[in-house]
Amino acid sequence: MKTWKDTLWAIVLTLLYITCFPINPLVLTGIIEVKSYLIFNILGWIIWVFGMVLVIAPIVMFPRRGGVPKGKSFIKTNRLVDSGIYAVIRHPQYTGGIYGIFLPTLLWYPHWLFGVLGTVGTILTYLSIREADQSLIKKFGDDYIEYKKRVPGMNFVLGIIRLFYRRTKLKNN
Repeated sequence: MKTWKDTLWAIVLTLLYITCFPINPLVLTGIIEVKSYLIFNILGWIIWVFGMVLVIAPIVMFPRRGGVPKGKSFIKTNRLVDSGIYAVIRHPQYTGGIYGIFLPTLLWYPHWLFGVLGTVGTILTYLSIREADQSLIKKFGDDYIEYKKRVPGMNFVLGIIRLFYRRTKLKNN
């Protein structure tokens, strides 16, 4: 059951996402003026595409691998998904929010305000992941606890290293 704290948390995160959205309302309305740099714009687009792929991952994977009942939302998964991107990181959608909103916005519109808001948004997203982990432990029990030990929440580099190690270990056995 959602509490007032959950609702407030969701509102704050939503406002941060809107304020830092790449098609930025603060820049488009002229409230903030920024100078653009081609290399940052290109890098921002690359990071944005990567982030959007992560945001879409659960929408595609959960109905296929998560035992989602036909006609139900992808969030109604009843089976732990630990393959594909979920073998690298546990929370691609949250991570995709950071890569798809906070990072490209700062690259496209280099302004201190977006650095501050992006930092706050990233911290709040991380804290949301911790709450999600607790909820998923309640839902999936020991299976999720073991999964959590194997797969990092957001750290791609560590996730790829661990995946490579697990696969190498399986081949050698």
